[in-house]
Amino acid sequence: MSETRLSNLAHYLQLLGFDAPPAPTLETLRQLQLRHTSVFAFENLATLAGEPVLIDLPSIERKLLQEQRGGYCYELNHLFFALLQALGFDVRGITGRVVMGQPEGAWTTRTHRLSLVHLDGVRYISDVGFGGMVPTAPLLLDSTGEQPTPHEPYRIERHEDGFTLRAKVAGEWRPMYIFDLQRQEDVDYAVGNWYVSTHPDSPFARQLMVARTGDGWRRTLNNGSFAIHRIGYDSERREVVDVEELIGLLQREFGIRVPVHAGLRQALARLVAGA
Repeated sequence: MSETRLSNLAHYLQLLGFDAPPAPTLETLRQLQLRHTSVFAFENLATLAGEPVLIDLPSIERKLLQEQRGGYCYELNHLFFALLQALGFDVRGITGRVVMGQPEGAWTTRTHRLSLVHLDGVRYISDVGFGGMVPTAPLLLDSTGEQPTPHEPYRIERHEDGFTLRAKVAGEWRPMYIFDLQRQEDVDYAVGNWYVSTHPDSPFARQLMVARTGDGWRRTLNNGSFAIHRIGYDSERREVVDVEELIGLLQREFGIRVPVHAGLRQALARLVAGA
């Protein structure tokens, strides 16, 4: 994988609430992952607008750190990977197959980026780009037990082809994604990103998906369906039927500076109209 360097580490850290680079410890990793999922929204506005999703680091920095946008796994986890590298963590980029919402045993395309972190001889997976079910803490790789996070508990199952990440949702252990530890190069991410952002079968090209996680809550937006999920309480849901209301919601509830783009506005209008 090509060397990755952040151009403005200080600004990035300030957005995450750090005045100076923290030491590469487990507690730092926990704080970084929790804060990252709160500050940077998961969103796919670019694909809906028919724009290319650029996943080189300078483009991601410009979009997320300067333009106050969010992104999806190839952007969020690439930026986070570069941050961990800059702070001195031993980190490797890996990939997975999203099976959330699929029948048990489904085998999908390899389209999810996440990170493997080594700390004091212990292996963790770290992920800040999995939408409304993003783990909000690093997870021990070599443990099959239930692992608490500030939100849902997770567990990792080992099998012949790698690992399956599961989350406990409504009392059920639901599969999130299958992954392995195979080394990935930039070209592997480029291929996956091209599929996710352009292929007609990709949900990212057909529907709006937005998520942000905070202290005891998760907010999600799927087309016009907005929900607030609070830990231990029933979810609050409502439908958004007006494009102006939708844009306001993206800005207010998800912290996204929505770009002025005629194609995006038309796409959002079609989605809330159910077209």
